Amino acid sequence: MSKEMTCIVCPMSCMLHVDFDGEGHICAVSGNTCPRGDAYARKELTNPTRMLTSTVKIHNAPYDRLPVITSSDIPKGKLFEVMEALRVVEVSAPVKCKDIIVKDICGLGVDILASRSMPQVD
Repeated sequence: MSKEMTCIVCPMSCMLHVDFDGEGHICAVSGNTCPRGDAYARKELTNPTRMLTSTVKIHNAPYDRLPVITSSDIPKGKLFEVMEALRVVEVSAPVKCKDIIVKDICGLGVDILASRSMPQVD
């Protein structure tokens, strides 16, 4: 059994060919031009993860929403759970870029960080 997929780690977009044994375990990855393609294919097929960008409500700021990002990737299956948790988060300005907005979101060991600074307005 085999699977074809496109690597998204860099702009090369290598076409990867992944071979599996009879039990569904990955035997070999080919088509990658660097070691990152092999690592990407193995991770994507066994434990896919994603970075999440979103916004949270902010008070006393020039805008109503503050852009945020996860401090590292999270399991793909947890994206909607994290987004639902962020729906009720509210912060007050001032906020600096990379400030921790939510520590250990949903018990995943990943923080939610401000992805821009937001000054306070009166």
